Parts: sequence; structure tokens; C-alpha cells
Amino acid sequence: MNLPNYFLADLPPEATLSPTMITEACDTLKRNREKYLVSRTTDELVSILCEVASEWLRPENKFRRLALASGRSAGLRHGPGDTLKHAVPEAGAPAAGFPPEILARGLDEFFRRFTPENFQALLEQDLDNGMAVTESHHPAPRAQCQPPHFWHGPDLLVHIAAGNLPNPALMSLTLGLLTRSAQFMKCASGAALLPRLFAHSIYEADHKLGACLELAEWRGGNVALETALFAGADCVTATGSDETLLAIRSRLPAKTRFLGYGQRVSFGYVAREVLRDEDIAKVVSCAADDVIAWDQNGCLSPHVIYVEERGAVESDKFAALLAAELMRREAAEPRGKISVEESAAIASRRSLYESLAAHRGDVKLWASRNSTAWTVVFEHEVRFRFSPLNRFIYVKPVPDVAAVLPGVDEIVGKISTVGIAAPDEKSRALALQFARWGVTRICPLGQMQNPPLTWRHDGRPALGDLITWIDFEL
Repeated sequence: MNLPNYFLADLPPEATLSPTMITEACDTLKRNREKYLVSRTTDELVSILCEVASEWLRPENKFRRLALASGRSAGLRHGPGDTLKHAVPEAGAPAAGFPPEILARGLDEFFRRFTPENFQALLEQDLDNGMAVTESHHPAPRAQCQPPHFWHGPDLLVHIAAGNLPNPALMSLTLGLLTRSAQFMKCASGAALLPRLFAHSIYEADHKLGACLELAEWRGGNVALETALFAGADCVTATGSDETLLAIRSRLPAKTRFLGYGQRVSFGYVAREVLRDEDIAKVVSCAADDVIAWDQNGCLSPHVIYVEERGAVESDKFAALLAAELMRREAAEPRGKISVEESAAIASRRSLYESLAAHRGDVKLWASRNSTAWTVVFEHEVRFRFSPLNRFIYVKPVPDVAAVLPGVDEIVGKISTVGIAAPDEKSRALALQFARWGVTRICPLGQMQNPPLTWRHDGRPALGDLITWIDFEL
């Protein structure tokens, strides 16, 4: 498959970017937006996005096949004089650090959300009856006491994407198109392939829309390039560590809107009512889904699963069953390769719990043999523990939810998602308690890494935060 040089990220690795190139790219994006994007109707944009998603869901789709076959950093071979126009995927290399099985599952779950009904729900949730100022018809009639209102998106929307997961970057580009913004995405070093393929698929579906996108890749902290990029931006979104977000914010012009998404953690909670023989297999399978999704990387992956005591299936049996399920999943959906440092962190943590388990009856350990592929630690210590991730999960027994909250006090304000397995009535009660405590997303166990299109990231409206409102007072 050939990838034309549509974007700066398509340039060969030896190409050197300059501030002038970045400035010229931003100026071109703004001109293209005026010519090709601002006049599009919302229905037209939604239709194109759904068409692109439908293509990505087809096994024979060329972009999907290249994504599943290509590597994260060394997965593209370059021949003499190759400018990436004839990039060849290196067979068997996992894209973005994930094996094909994990990547395929993650992409399928992401693109299945792209339906007209889901987009309509997002637009109604975040935009109410407001219309883009570029649309010719007026908003739907509102109550007499409320004036009609309009909105517009940023002329130039800049994204600083993280490199751990691909889906957030794809979603950022999607939201930007809905706001009719020209977009420049600065990809993390070594993580441009999937956003780039998505942008190419948009370009193929509608080359005028594709001309309103730009992607480039460089190592973060290049002040000259980023100063040129920020100078033209009306809004900047960034995903990364809290330190990274602080550094970016400090360098933005005062007029530039900044939306930062910092480090967050998540955990699961299993009620005793579902710990019974007829339900346990499904509950364990759902827990395993959350642990293996994107190899437990990302803010939505659980570090800990709290399990209520006094169920028909005891909490330590739940941990043993989860270990057996992770072992079974490893055969069908193997974990991706990890760095020596990541593997050493898992080995060190395992060694600690092997020693504790040898001397204490309230600590147990299950782990893959001759590898760090998966690990389950069972311990009665309620305090939240950060997992080294990559399919390393804690299972902690608790009497009830009241015992959990003091144990997670150290991460208050840093929790993204709690996945719950409980009967409906109890789920609602648990959700209310977690919401009062500060959790911004509560979902069924098994869906932690698969938020809906309407998800309010960190409790904020993902689409609504990008736009500016105009009230028209008759």
C-alpha cells in the first residue's frame, strides 16, 4: 500500500521540520478551513465520519490492515530514496506497541460507536439546540424566556497527543471536525502511525476535509517548533502527565484556550450479590476484559478490583478465577511486548508479594510462568495501590463500599472511572456514593476502556468545551 505525502508526518525520518514550515502549515490549514469546511452541514460531517468508521470495521480495509501489520517505531522499512510514499509494513510487528488481536479489538470498539444515533446523542447533549454560525437555518424554537443561540469552533485547533493509546487521538480529530476547525495534531514521538492512517482515511473519503488536517511528529519540548505552533492556535488540547500539561500551559498566549487531560487512574468494584455460581463466570470475564483492553494502559484501565466479602463465591476464589481467565486469554490475545524497564518493575513487584505470600495467609499471588504476561495479587490491605500495569491487577476484599473510600483518599480528584458489577438497584446506590466522592464516570465492569461517544472526559463536555457560544437576543 502506498501512502501519499499529504501530511508532515508522512515525511521521511531524516526530514527536518522548521518553525517556518509549522507556521506555513497553520496558515494553509486556516485557508483550507474557510474554503472547504465551514460551509459543511453537521449532517454531512456525521455522514462522512460514519462512512470512514464503517470502512475501518471491514477486515479488508487497507488502512486497518496496515495498522494491524505495522510496528510502532521500527515497523516501517525505508528503502533508498524512500519518502514514505512507498512505506512497507514490516510483517508481524505490533502497531503502537500492541499485538494485532488487542489492537483489532480496540479499534472495533472505537469505530462501532460511530453511528448517526450516537452522534445525534452527542450533539444534543453538548450543543442543545444551538447551531453553528456557518449553518444557514436558525436554531429550533426555544422557550420565550430563552434567546436562540449559535456556536462556533476554533479557527485552528491544536492537539498535543499522548502516545500510550491511539483512540484518544482519533477522537480528538473527530471532535475537531464536528466543530469545523482546522486541526494540527502533534503526535508523540514514535506514535504517529494510527492517527496518520485515520487522517489518510478521512482524506480518501473527502480530500477537502483531509486538507483541513495536519499531523506531525517530534519529541516533546522542542520550543522553537511548539512556539510557532501555539502562536496560531485558538485552542490547544493536550493529554499527558500533569507536569507536561503545566509546561504547555505556561507557554501558551493568554488568548489561547487550553484543555488539558492529565494523569488519572481507575478501579473496579464487585458486589457480593453477583458472586454466585450462576453469575461468576460472566463477572470474571468482564473483569478480564478491562484488564486486557489495551494491555491495561491508559487512564480507564483498572489498577485494583475491590470485591465484597461474604459472597457465595469468596473473594480469594474470585482472584483465582480471574488468574485462570487471564491465563486463558493470554493464549488467544497475548499481551504486547514491553520494555526491559517495565518487565523489571513487574518482576520486582512480584518478588515482593511472593515473599509476603510465603509468610502470610492473607496474601496470595498468581502469575504467568517464565514471563511477566499477567499477574494477580490478592491482599487484604484496602489502600489503593498503583499497578505496574501490563496485565498486573490487584484484587482486594472489602466488607462494603464504605471501607473502600478511605483506602482511595490519596487519589481523590485523580480517579477517572469505576467499573461496577452489581445488581441494577445496588449499582445505582453505589454510583451515587462514588459520584458524591468525586468519580466522574461509573460504568459496568467490562466496559471501562470502552466509553460511549457521549463520554464527558474528566467530567467535562468533550465537544462543548471546544466551542464558543453566541446568544442572539431578539
